Amino acid sequence: MSQAASAQEGLLAPPVDYSFKYINTMEDVLVEDPRIGPKLLKHTVDGKAITHSIRLSNNTLTDLTGFREMAEAVLADPYQLRWIDLSFNDLLSIDSILTLYPNLYVLNLHGNDITELSEVNKLAALPNLRSLTLHGNPIESEKGYRNYVIGLLPWLKSFDFSGVTKQDRTNAEVWRKMNIKPKHAKKKKKE
Repeated sequence: MSQAASAQEGLLAPPVDYSFKYINTMEDVLVEDPRIGPKLLKHTVDGKAITHSIRLSNNTLTDLTGFREMAEAVLADPYQLRWIDLSFNDLLSIDSILTLYPNLYVLNLHGNDITELSEVNKLAALPNLRSLTLHGNPIESEKGYRNYVIGLLPWLKSFDFSGVTKQDRTNAEVWRKMNIKPKHAKKKKKE
């Protein structure tokens, strides 16, 4: 199979699904068998899943330590990841490890324990991200939550399972101008 054909097959494949497995760490993933869905996953000769999606939802993850190693062990082409579901875990922050996956298109982080809105800043490094969920985290109650996220990630098409409209983008831009102070360069002293 050609590399292009394999890549296309990965896009159409179902996710490798480790949801509802009581996973506490990425090491736990390596000893679990993924859930079997209605559409079977194909695997490489060495047993790695041919897919661009991984589901780790409804577990007890508190961080993503070891995510890269886990992805390399489980997925045929981990750097082509386009969809990651980490919803309904106990994540306290958005791990910068996610920025290693520049093709990431969908990221589900709803139902976690993310408390700092500034954590979203890390996702600005993902220019292909089009769908993001963060509702059900403590940050959702922050003033300007939706405007902050859309202003920071104007390329999103969907945020918290709601389409991002032209009006949302306008509101976010106005909100950013009114609430985010620009950083000024310090002037050098003349000697």
